[in-house]
Amino acid sequence: MRSYSLIAPAKINLYLEIIGSRPDGYHELAMILQSIDLSDQIDIHAASTENIRVYCDHPQVPTDKTNLVYKAAALMAEKFPDAYSNFGGVDITVKKHIPVAAGLAGGSTNAAAVLVGMDLLWDLGLTQSELEELGAVLGSDVPFCIGGGTAIATGRGEQLSPLQSLDNLHIVLAKYRSLEVSTPWAYKTYRQLFGVNYIQDSEGLAARATAFHSEAMVKAISNKNTTKIVQELHNDLEKVVLPAYPQVLQLRELFASQAGVLGTMMSGSGPSVFAIVESQAQGEIVKQRVGEAIPDQDLELFVTRTIKHGITIA
Repeated sequence: MRSYSLIAPAKINLYLEIIGSRPDGYHELAMILQSIDLSDQIDIHAASTENIRVYCDHPQVPTDKTNLVYKAAALMAEKFPDAYSNFGGVDITVKKHIPVAAGLAGGSTNAAAVLVGMDLLWDLGLTQSELEELGAVLGSDVPFCIGGGTAIATGRGEQLSPLQSLDNLHIVLAKYRSLEVSTPWAYKTYRQLFGVNYIQDSEGLAARATAFHSEAMVKAISNKNTTKIVQELHNDLEKVVLPAYPQVLQLRELFASQAGVLGTMMSGSGPSVFAIVESQAQGEIVKQRVGEAIPDQDLELFVTRTIKHGITIA
């Protein structure tokens, strides 16, 4: 029976700017997305039935049709009915290492792995662009997670422009297991508070997205200038999440106070907070100190690094 195991990396946002409102109701964004080494494993097995079955070792992850992994497999079955009829259903096992509901694209990268895995399992021969188009149907982060690395993301996040890979930048990551921030709430609240400043016309939105390609953060990444990168870290959603979630603010302030931390920021809509550090060894020291300062069993801490790829075969 055929099967594939795939590694699905998480992502962080190095930059997140909300430009304005789109006609489809989403926000027009300018972001820089970065893959990190913290990853899940997705095992995909050809099944002897037509069923799609999902298994996961994490109690917070649903295994029914609401799971993005299930939706990814169902999308492949819908788009490629001949292959589905020929090969049948799939059994998918998700081995979680990425924190759940963390703003790290855990569900999106798992879905991306399913698209890649079923392409291989069914011998479809899809290109990365074709996989990204499928991924955009499932969610804004899924296209990026397929190829990963370092990329500018515009539109609602699905329009990607790869950048020179920013690999081996060392990261400490923190997230409270039980703490979740609703992404729709974060964007809705931002619109309520700051919508008066939005660019409203389509030409203005397009011009701002285009201009972003030549700005300071992009140049810093192209030059691999770590000092400049940390100076340009930016996340508009911190303006609404940090005041409403004091635990997230506390983590950010604690990271900022640590020796060896070059820069710190919340990722996406949170509640994960990351710190860029000088080295792996310094990361371990920062992790230990933060853990000692907040001796809470609910707090997860990770030392990881940036990587130059998305989904890979294990």
